[in-house]
Amino acid sequence: MIEKTFRTGLGTIYYWINDIDSTQLTLVFLPGLTADNRLFEKQIEYFSGKYNCFVWDAPAHGKSRPFELKFSMEDMAKYLYDIFQVENISKPVLIGQSLGGYISQVFMEIFPYSASGFVSIDSCSLKRKYYTWWELVLLKRTKWMYMSFPWKLLLKLGIVGTSKTEYGRKIMKETWACYEKIEYCELSAHGSRIFAESVEADKPYDIKCPILLLCGTNDNAGSAKSYNRRWAKQDGHNLVWLKGAGHNSNTDMPKKVNQLIDEFIQKEVLVLPN
Repeated sequence: MIEKTFRTGLGTIYYWINDIDSTQLTLVFLPGLTADNRLFEKQIEYFSGKYNCFVWDAPAHGKSRPFELKFSMEDMAKYLYDIFQVENISKPVLIGQSLGGYISQVFMEIFPYSASGFVSIDSCSLKRKYYTWWELVLLKRTKWMYMSFPWKLLLKLGIVGTSKTEYGRKIMKETWACYEKIEYCELSAHGSRIFAESVEADKPYDIKCPILLLCGTNDNAGSAKSYNRRWAKQDGHNLVWLKGAGHNSNTDMPKKVNQLIDEFIQKEVLVLPN
């Protein structure tokens, strides 16, 4: 994977790609809130020999720091689009974990028919109908909740809460080691707020490409499991439960997740006309 940068008015975004072959499909991996490119190392390892691959450190995450917390979810989607133009990436498969899944939905809302497929990993729908008003109010007021915890306890709870395996917890421990408490809390609060604002925008968020929902049975991040169950039932999407996996199910069950993504691409994406 080749490291590259993209400059914005708020900071510089770091991303990694393999040698792009315009005749091949591109898989775009988008990590969740406070995570960085390492979240998808097992997926990159598996797919980089088969497809073009792209992964980024989202604004204010990982190497994409410092970055002013003045961006919206729509801004991140537009940054992605601009990077895709630079790299000649068209009709990718968007693979987003948690926040990465929300960014994917905003991207597809702004740029319809711009994706060949979408894999949601422990993420949820952005449709307004799934959320109560008080959930959205609370999401926009999370900073002091995070700040109230001692730093070491906050990290411990976060590591245990996101993953159920030694490997998955190791990834998050290494990732969060780069943050100071105030930076981590402000980033977490900003991510929660722009998520709520995207939901409150009350846009259709109708996905016009094949979609696969993946969710860990031990995903205890908010109400992710119930949201996924309703999303699949009400919108008619295929939902696969990953038994024993937590919120970062692609690190808890990488082989199974890779297999499911591969089968999805072969059976749902590559069969479509260009």
